[in-house]
Amino acid sequence: MTRALAPLFMALVASLGGCGNSPTSTYYRLKPDAALTSMGTEMPQYVVVNPVTIPELVDRPQIVVSVAGNQVWPNEFERWAGPLKGNIQRTLAGNLSILLGSENVSTYGADSSDLPTWRVRVDVMQFDSVPGNMATIEALWTIWPPGKATPIVGRTLAHVPAQGQGYDALVAAHDHALGMVSQDVAAAILKNLPR
Repeated sequence: MTRALAPLFMALVASLGGCGNSPTSTYYRLKPDAALTSMGTEMPQYVVVNPVTIPELVDRPQIVVSVAGNQVWPNEFERWAGPLKGNIQRTLAGNLSILLGSENVSTYGADSSDLPTWRVRVDVMQFDSVPGNMATIEALWTIWPPGKATPIVGRTLAHVPAQGQGYDALVAAHDHALGMVSQDVAAAILKNLPR
């Protein structure tokens, strides 16, 4: 019986040895756009970036890329390091902190201080990724100024060329596209500051 099982055991060992050669996943995160600078003097008010919405198509661990025409493909081996919604929300908050020259920008509610709080909501309508070509973000954004019932609304459509063929370049293009969304939001806040 032992001799009969020997070939099966050898086949099992060989197949397990092959597992060591399978591709490994690479993980990416978005980060504040390094090209951004302050748009004015420090703003002594709180800004809270609310949770963002994103299309269901890209709300998954894999980076979803456009292949050809209407075809998309979730790449099993190129993945986001965490939920994309939270990644975008934190990146927007980081960008606004730079643009507004303020340390009072967060993804949580303001503390118990008496500083006015601006609330920002971003709905990402399009988050397209074409490796070696382009990152596209279309976002609708809403800003609630402190003490006012009427919000400020706007839309940003950002097409950013990828500066290389790999996924690092594609994610960096998304960083820059989110920077463009953030610039529009920051400009709207600064324009509506009390005089």
